[in-house]
Amino acid sequence: MDSIFFEYPKLLYLEFLLLPMIGIYLYRELRRKNPSLVVSSAAPYRFKGNPLHKILRHTPFVMRCIAVAAIIVAIARPRSSSMFEKIDSEGIDIVLAMDISTSMLARDFEPDRIGASKDIAIQFIAERPTDRIGVVVFAGESFTQAPLTTDRSTLINLMKEVECGIIEDGTAIGNGLANAVARLKDSPAKSRVIILLTDGVNNRGEIAPQMAIEIAKTYGIRVYTIGVGAMGEAPYPMMTPYGVKEMMVKVEIDEELLKQIATETGGEYFRATDNTKLLEIYRQINDMEKSKTTVDSFPLYKEEFLRFGLIALVALFVELIVRLFGARRIV
Repeated sequence: MDSIFFEYPKLLYLEFLLLPMIGIYLYRELRRKNPSLVVSSAAPYRFKGNPLHKILRHTPFVMRCIAVAAIIVAIARPRSSSMFEKIDSEGIDIVLAMDISTSMLARDFEPDRIGASKDIAIQFIAERPTDRIGVVVFAGESFTQAPLTTDRSTLINLMKEVECGIIEDGTAIGNGLANAVARLKDSPAKSRVIILLTDGVNNRGEIAPQMAIEIAKTYGIRVYTIGVGAMGEAPYPMMTPYGVKEMMVKVEIDEELLKQIATETGGEYFRATDNTKLLEIYRQINDMEKSKTTVDSFPLYKEEFLRFGLIALVALFVELIVRLFGARRIV
């Protein structure tokens, strides 16, 4: 909010000059009414002239007072100030590497693992407006669903299009991690992060997970790993002669590998067993990876004397008009 102050506030004491001006004017007005004349009847002099003349007769003096008061305020140099904030944000480059193998269709999450992972990842994307985020998906192989971007709407739409079965099935953790590193290795950002989510064991791919770890370490990329799946068994939709039936299948997650990836790259491993836990994990990562924001505040000053100068000019102009035309014509 703007605040007004005066560069020379002591000049405002000159406003007290209006008091003697008003006193002299009132004294002259009283003396003008005091002279008396003895006549037989006052009837001929009653209600003579236009009543508006009584008002207009004092208008020049009132305008003169307003002009003097405004001029004194103007020379005291009124100024307004407001705080201006310059915000510099140093964002983080993040790649979400998501497993889209068919095992992600298991229904130990609501509606299933892939659906829950997409929905919560979209929330994560929406909560990081200053970061560049990309999406890599992997199953038996890996490809880039979305390059690093700050375009949230496009990124969210591309995330919604992720489905199981769009590439060869399997779990190529090494390929997924290496592809995510490739998206970040040339990034100028000081902080580069991968969030790798999977529900299985590495069983496919040309790049071994250990090699992908070394590549990530070489470029100083931190990797957070998330294992998704209930403990023990999980319901999985399977095709039978009688249609799709839910069968209980064993949950197998290579937690040792995921822990190794996180530990060696400076990240952390998390285990999500349901939607709530997965949401908590993303929020925890969100809190751990804060964007650096610098706020510089400094005042902006604006000169306000012009408005008071205009008030004085208008008042003097009105005084002139009334003196030249009003008081003479209205009798």
